[in-house]
Amino acid sequence: MPDPAATPTWTVDLRTRFDDLLDEYRQALQDALADLTEDEARARLVPSRTTLLGLVKHVTYVEAVWFDHAITGRSLREIGVGSTPDSSFVLAEDDTIASVTQAHRRTWARSRAQLAPLQLGDVVHGGKGERTVWALVVQVLRELAQHAGHADILREQVLAARAPSG
Repeated sequence: MPDPAATPTWTVDLRTRFDDLLDEYRQALQDALADLTEDEARARLVPSRTTLLGLVKHVTYVEAVWFDHAITGRSLREIGVGSTPDSSFVLAEDDTIASVTQAHRRTWARSRAQLAPLQLGDVVHGGKGERTVWALVVQVLRELAQHAGHADILREQVLAARAPSG
């Protein structure tokens, strides 16, 4: 039988581990914009609408959908995000690194507040129908992890473009 004292603490409390992972991926997406110019953050390096700034705007939408709309039933308009996943990547002229990261941090804080009183096994009946809290958390973790990976690659491309040729 395994020695419980040898078990890493992050494997004991699933909720704490999920919260830590959410924060880790959120921060990775914020960090992807560190020390970039506004033009670099908006650079389209792939055929899709995906940009570094657009990724942070999109994950703000993702959190609003799954940790607000799906829990509270509030409309996306009421929450203040786009109406579709595709539209959430679209940058407005007045979107800046500061404004998009601040909106992400506000949504991140709201997500924490919405989840705080809930247990992973609780069932919510918001705007996405009946869902367990753990299913919402796993959905957002999947999205954040995927987009943090995208951001890492895009940032690498942006930084490589800065390097002098030759």
